[in-house]
Amino acid sequence: MPGPAPRDTLTPIGITDGRTVYYDEGRGTYHTWFDDSAYEPVSTALLMAVSSVLETEPADLEALSECVEPDALNALFVHWRGDEPRIGDGSISFTFSQCAVTVRSNGEIEIDPMQRRAGAAGD
Repeated sequence: MPGPAPRDTLTPIGITDGRTVYYDEGRGTYHTWFDDSAYEPVSTALLMAVSSVLETEPADLEALSECVEPDALNALFVHWRGDEPRIGDGSISFTFSQCAVTVRSNGEIEIDPMQRRAGAAGD
């Protein structure tokens, strides 16, 4: 089930794991939102979203634990499962599978594969 309405600059490009993925042509980033009542750890949602953007299987991505502690990430965003109310408007950013990733407390995952494209262009 999709989350909040996306910004006007985003174009829907597909659906992954029941959620719409949007593309921001001006920034070259991909976005998806997750419903606060969805029972899915953010680490799983992140894997699914990045694998969709990179058009690869989740098992073919690098281990998330190489970039961030999955249990800590899940604990930061536990409110997505409906267990806890959301407090604050924080975010966390890191590199995962050669993409810059930002996870926001409102349920948004932003994926910027620019690092991947820059590496491919230099090869």
